[in-house]
Amino acid sequence: MKKFWLLFALLIGPLLFYLLISTGKNKFRRLPVLQENVIDIATLEPTQKVSFKDKITVLCFFGDQLSYRKTNALNLNEKIYKRNMPFRDFQFVVVLPNGSEENTAILKKELAFNTNMEKWNFVFTSKENIKTLFNSLHTNLSIDEHSYSPNAYIIDKDSSLRGRDKDKDMADGFLYGYNAETVSEIHQKMIDDIKILLAEYRLALKKNKKESVFKNPYKDKK
Repeated sequence: MKKFWLLFALLIGPLLFYLLISTGKNKFRRLPVLQENVIDIATLEPTQKVSFKDKITVLCFFGDQLSYRKTNALNLNEKIYKRNMPFRDFQFVVVLPNGSEENTAILKKELAFNTNMEKWNFVFTSKENIKTLFNSLHTNLSIDEHSYSPNAYIIDKDSSLRGRDKDKDMADGFLYGYNAETVSEIHQKMIDDIKILLAEYRLALKKNKKESVFKNPYKDKK
């Protein structure tokens, strides 16, 4: 009898455990949606051919004093962009006031020294358009008279703002953007949050592929 239970534990037990895990419901953590229907940059500047649609976007507002904001760009480039640039649907969008083109060219040259700039997008528009875009995020943050915000914002493929709704460091729990002036918040929070969002889309893609395999190809045919 003892031998029976020993064999059961060694052979049948692991099999039952595997079946339980494989058929169990997977509780997957998702990055909270904080605001839907963020204005697409393409509606403000359609000629520049940059859009939030079907992209995971890191959105930045560097303002018209770009020479003072190089630290923001370098921090984000090293900690976020280089890690995620290989993902097909990932991009950076930096919105800048008209007249910032010359300083932007200098910044791009510095970043390009050791970076593939393919997914860095710089969009130039009026300060009024920049404020309109920023206000559509509906955060508790502000943008200054130079069209500058120290924070980087995560926009998903449906043009929704993603972030945290239970952040222990925020008085109301909401983390709308990630301070790019220092590495700490990017390193401690933003890296993980983008990982979560990318994993969310990968899981959805796998699910769609699995469903398509089992879909009846004759279902809709007469």
